[in-house]
Amino acid sequence: MSHLYFILSIVLAFLLVVISIPAIVRISVKKHLFEKIDDRKIHKYLVPTLGGIAIFLGFILSTIISTNGYSFDELKYIIASIIFVFFIGLKDDLIIVSNRKKFVIQVFAALLLIFLGNIRLTNFHGFLGLHNVNFFIGSLTTLFLMVLTINAYNLIDGIDGLASGLAMVAAFTFGVWFVLAKEFEYAVMSFALVGSLLGFFIYNVFGTTNKIFMGDAGSLVIGLTMSALLVRYNQIDSSPQLPIYLQEAPAVSFAIVLVPLIDTLRVFAIRIKQGKSPFAPDTNHVHHRLLRLFGNHLKVTLTIVFVNGIFVVIAVGLNYLSINIHQQFLILIILALIVSYIPAVLIKRRNESLKTLVYNQESSSALNPAMLCSNTKNTSK
Repeated sequence: MSHLYFILSIVLAFLLVVISIPAIVRISVKKHLFEKIDDRKIHKYLVPTLGGIAIFLGFILSTIISTNGYSFDELKYIIASIIFVFFIGLKDDLIIVSNRKKFVIQVFAALLLIFLGNIRLTNFHGFLGLHNVNFFIGSLTTLFLMVLTINAYNLIDGIDGLASGLAMVAAFTFGVWFVLAKEFEYAVMSFALVGSLLGFFIYNVFGTTNKIFMGDAGSLVIGLTMSALLVRYNQIDSSPQLPIYLQEAPAVSFAIVLVPLIDTLRVFAIRIKQGKSPFAPDTNHVHHRLLRLFGNHLKVTLTIVFVNGIFVVIAVGLNYLSINIHQQFLILIILALIVSYIPAVLIKRRNESLKTLVYNQESSSALNPAMLCSNTKNTSK
């Protein structure tokens, strides 16, 4: 019977989003609710930015309906916290909201989950030499992790399908694990997120007349939901009796959301080094650099999602080797940093090749009198 709830959560969320987006686009066009275009924006044409409304409705309604058969006391607090970040994100999509205000709401929503929803870390599984931790340490670490995850998914939303694609794969991975661990209510919530993101992904990537962006309303909802799933995943007591035994849960969960987290920390470091605010917009993200190489949003999205999947496979593999949790974290971070640096190296080499090609052509023209004469005639025209 539980499998029917899983299917229902995905299908219902998907249908709600698919049905609602055309209406949202029509209203956006009628009311001129578009994202402002500037030099930093990748898109050079007007596209509605209210896709987060569809994601929010599809995810929330599907979760409420599909968890009807389960005891899910934390759900009311999860929904309450999501409502807070949704409305501050929606306000930012309609009128600009300062980063400080958004940060305050993010912290408030996270604290709501920690203190009322009781969604917080109580076990570090050996990380930093700690296992069971007290209320203060667990709450403070959870707050940092949640705010970081929220901003990671907010900042990674820079090209078509990237934030939704990464979150969709991560939510599905968490959902499968929750099913195996018999955490069915969280599995339903994970699959509801998958269904809503799948519906949005289709319009965002392949849409023409109904193309839409998720905006901050969507990315903040995704980030907060993923942070709750991430914390809950680490709270499950891993046991050899489970179908998949993951002794080093923090390292595996880190790998599931590795790309957004590492990219955010890397970009924050670059901005701080340049004397800018960590939240100041720029084009230093990995997806910006890959877009210069590929020139296609879908190719970049699929590449990054595939790489994130590889990190998950590596993390699961390391779990079965005689490697402690600190070494696993170190290996994943080093690999992620190396991979994130590759696009910059490729762009540099391509630019050097282009300069060499232009230089050779100019040198050849200078040494060939006939070509020089031809160039002179063309210039005179």
